[in-house]
Amino acid sequence: MSAPMKNRIDFLIERVEKQNPSANVKKIRAAYECAAQAHEGQKRRNGEPYIIHPVAVAEIIVEMGLDTDSICAGLLHDCIEDTEFGYREIENKFGTSVAELVDGVTRLGMLRYSKEQEQFEDLRKMFMAMAKDIRVILIKLADRLHNARTFQYLPERKQRDKALETMEIYAPIAHRLGMSRIKWELEDLCLRILDPIGYQEIVDGLEQQSERYEDFLDHIKESISLKLNEAGIRHDISARVKHIYSIYRKMYSQHKTMNEIYDICAVRVIVDTVADCYNVLGYVHDLYKPIPGRFKDYISTPKPNGYQSLHTTVIGRDGIPFEIQIRTEEMHKMAEYGVAAHWKYKQGLDKVGNEQAFSWIRQLLEAQQDTEAEDFIKAIKVDLFADEVFVFTPKGDVVNMPAGATPIDLAYAIHSAVGNRMTGAKVNGRIAPIDSQLKNGDIVEILTSKEAHGPSRDWLKIVRTTEARNKIKQWFKKECREENIIKGKEDLDRELRANLLYNGFYENEEVIQNTLNKFSYQTIDEMYAALGYGGITLTKVLNKVKDEVGRVRRAAERLEKAEQMANQTQQQPQKKNKHSDSGVIVEGIDNCLIKFARCCTPIPGDDIIGFITRGYGVSIHRRDCVNVRINEEDKDRSRWVNCWWDEDLLERNNKFSTALQISTRSRTGVLADIAVLLAQAKVNVRDLNARDLEDGYGVINAVIDVSGVRQLKHIMTRIKNTKGVVDVARIASDTGR
Repeated sequence: MSAPMKNRIDFLIERVEKQNPSANVKKIRAAYECAAQAHEGQKRRNGEPYIIHPVAVAEIIVEMGLDTDSICAGLLHDCIEDTEFGYREIENKFGTSVAELVDGVTRLGMLRYSKEQEQFEDLRKMFMAMAKDIRVILIKLADRLHNARTFQYLPERKQRDKALETMEIYAPIAHRLGMSRIKWELEDLCLRILDPIGYQEIVDGLEQQSERYEDFLDHIKESISLKLNEAGIRHDISARVKHIYSIYRKMYSQHKTMNEIYDICAVRVIVDTVADCYNVLGYVHDLYKPIPGRFKDYISTPKPNGYQSLHTTVIGRDGIPFEIQIRTEEMHKMAEYGVAAHWKYKQGLDKVGNEQAFSWIRQLLEAQQDTEAEDFIKAIKVDLFADEVFVFTPKGDVVNMPAGATPIDLAYAIHSAVGNRMTGAKVNGRIAPIDSQLKNGDIVEILTSKEAHGPSRDWLKIVRTTEARNKIKQWFKKECREENIIKGKEDLDRELRANLLYNGFYENEEVIQNTLNKFSYQTIDEMYAALGYGGITLTKVLNKVKDEVGRVRRAAERLEKAEQMANQTQQQPQKKNKHSDSGVIVEGIDNCLIKFARCCTPIPGDDIIGFITRGYGVSIHRRDCVNVRINEEDKDRSRWVNCWWDEDLLERNNKFSTALQISTRSRTGVLADIAVLLAQAKVNVRDLNARDLEDGYGVINAVIDVSGVRQLKHIMTRIKNTKGVVDVARIASDTGR
């Protein structure tokens, strides 16, 4: 062991002994030796020995105040993933608890925060692991924090990916666990990567004003301390400038520069009792003028993560506002270390504490049972990111809601039956719109009626919370099955038509069955019902149908090409030395009048057949045309004749008309883009028109001249790649033979 590492592990052990005399120091030292042996020869990206990382993670875990097994797991957390030292070896040497913690952290490290479906499953696993043993995520947070401190050694793209992942997942989880120290450092480290210019601007601004802030805060501390000493209140007072990301968010949300942000200073007063907290608040308001609406009492109404404190913003000298936080010592420990404070000061969570601390995790897991991946991820972002508002019921009960919540959200938070029977709401004694956003301190009365017909589907677009959205969906699922089936079918049929998938879906039983299997529905009515009440999105179903129809069409094209080649082989001897001015040779008939059927607009390359009309020559159809029916029951069966294209046709450069239907999303300029594309391809356009459909879709119909199938496919591919185009298909320009 090198001297620096020996000193570092000795210092770690010394801190553990000082903080927790009952810790198993021998086990911790053994875990270090095991990790050092497993990672021997490995280097980090900055060239340091790899063992520095697990030791640094263990140091953060010690600072959190976690137990012996957590420290050991921190030292061993990369062994399963990066070394030959596996789960069984860890279990045999350090016990099942340590092995499971290491395994849990390893699994979290393998999560992929990418596509929605993958992200949904991975986040679900993370929250399940958290619900099983919260120490897993605490160790992972320590791991991510040390990695974030060395992000600069990663490739630039990976720096941004990791920083964004940390900002979107780990910092909010640290916030929900009440671990403000870790949250702040993670946010600042990530901001330095994601917006280095904005980060440096704030750092430079703080450095320029550092002396001024220091004098300002010293004066405030002295004034408050003098007042509290006179009142005989024991206290500890400290002051700080808010962390960089907090200032950055304020600048971004309020569209202000660094010089326009004033309340970036904060003073913290720690006292012995809750009563002292309120007494100090009174003395502070005597000394400084409070800003109306900026007082928050998190002692009587704690945040969901357990945070408690009094917050008030006041005006100091020179008219500069600053925030004062007042709390007890125990509240301060909870604010700094969050859920980890239960280990640091109480040696773990008891059953009641565990239930209270992680109720939000349980609610998230319950909410995902009938939720689409994208909805679950949106819900997580609301639950993890959203600020809270505290509202009151008429009886005085306090309800915590995410910022932006509506009276409907509150109704369902109280009880499903209240939400389902809701007819309106009063906010602060006045009738308010049900989509109005609730504010801190609002007194909200939910108006209900036994004659109410239940929630409206429009409520799904209004509500903010996952709980309300799921309960509304459940009501529609249970109460309105027939209505859901009708609505679901109408919505699906509309989208299928807009995307030119209607016939492809309903005319092929295999496509229907594969679509149902994908989403685990037994019957098509089940899928209609789910679409109707919002249990699955139209986009999901359409994407699957598009894949299936495309697969079936490609298979049909391959079969058609094979049959066409076989037909050409059989017809080849008959074509010998025959030519036609029309470009089509008809078996057994020379120089007859030829016309091309408008129902299928055949062009060179299509497999064709002729129909002998009465007085109008031979009508040429594609063999797959809906009007070609050659069977025993067809009374005109004898009038169908074999035809083929003249081999010299392309050399004479004849042009043939065909019709296209282009399905688009409504976008200004899409018709012009397609017209320019056709002009660039030197294609003669006989007709071009467009019309809008419902829900932001449109259809463009075009009749163009082409030399054959090869040119047509090339044009269709280019059109399909145009922005706003959903699909392109050949269609009939008329009907009948």
